[in-house]
Amino acid sequence: MRVLILGTRGVPACHGGFETFAEQLSLYLVSRGHEAVVYCQNVKTNERYEDNWRGVERIHIPAPEGPAGTIRFDWESVKHSSEQKGIVLTLGYNTAVFSFLYRLHGVPQVMNMDGLEWRREKWSGLQKAWLWFNELAGSKLASHLVADHPGIKEHLMRHTDRRKITVIPYGADAVTEVNTSSQLPFGLTNKNYFLVIARPEPENSLLEIVEAYSSLPRKVPLIVLGRYLPDTIPYHRTVMDAASKDVHFVGAIYDRLVVQSLRYHARAYIHGHKVGGTNPSLVESLAAGNAVIAHDNRFTRWVAGGAARYFAGTQELAEIFDDIADNDTQLERMRAGSLRRHTEDFTQEDVLGSYEKLLLKWHESAQKVVVASRLRQTISGT
Repeated sequence: MRVLILGTRGVPACHGGFETFAEQLSLYLVSRGHEAVVYCQNVKTNERYEDNWRGVERIHIPAPEGPAGTIRFDWESVKHSSEQKGIVLTLGYNTAVFSFLYRLHGVPQVMNMDGLEWRREKWSGLQKAWLWFNELAGSKLASHLVADHPGIKEHLMRHTDRRKITVIPYGADAVTEVNTSSQLPFGLTNKNYFLVIARPEPENSLLEIVEAYSSLPRKVPLIVLGRYLPDTIPYHRTVMDAASKDVHFVGAIYDRLVVQSLRYHARAYIHGHKVGGTNPSLVESLAAGNAVIAHDNRFTRWVAGGAARYFAGTQELAEIFDDIADNDTQLERMRAGSLRRHTEDFTQEDVLGSYEKLLLKWHESAQKVVVASRLRQTISGT
């Protein structure tokens, strides 16, 4: 089977969740004897070229950075892949309207529909309309859809038949003391800090989290990972101004071992995301055995399960912080519940295996179509 993966900036991953998933899936497919092709955005030269990375074929498409460059990259990638043999897996629907080319060329396409991107507060009205239109286009044009959460499947059923949608969440490998880095950064010690890992955007509840933690003096610090630009982005400045001395903004960290270590040794992980389906960062926290405190919505409740604590606003979260401050027994129950939830639905092997099974199904279906077409040609030619 040959799988062409589009929708990310490329591999190896150095940006976000979809890039990480593309890396993991492509390497998994290669290890299983399949061919994996990943389209990569090339911002350094104006030439398209191909190379091989750890057995994964990479096709580098020239396109500048920025929204216009991303649209150009997606268009060129779709044009090129629509003329190739194989199954297309598209991660995200931001330019799903381009999928009409796959229909014209008879190329089967599986599309991961991501979360409800058009609901994010950061987008303008015009941007939200574009994203909503592409969600609709992807639902209609793709051969099959992947929803990373049952709630996303329910939403997509407004656009298409339920039989066209398969639920496959994100996965993560279990994190243990053995596979974390041996030394914590920033002078931190085991279970003596709380942790937040999120882009500083309003729908991720960063202001509410910081205000709740800063409402009283705390015995341990709150470590906030993320790139803050207080001089240029007003929301970032508002969040940082609301912080007490117990809140530490340590910047964005891309070293995977350091992030794993921070997760594993945290007293609890705070997850404020309000929008979307299964969030990879939340899944990784379950895999690390974190006690989880999450925003109360249908997406996080399905992922984190009954052992997590949930908040709807600043006051409720502050009360949770007060309640668990010295309650090691409750925190241990929450950690055990996170590990159970990870084992139930989010192991990496099960998730990648589910993708392989779905892609093989469409590969076999495409092969049958090709054989039938050749047979018709043979009969009509005799």
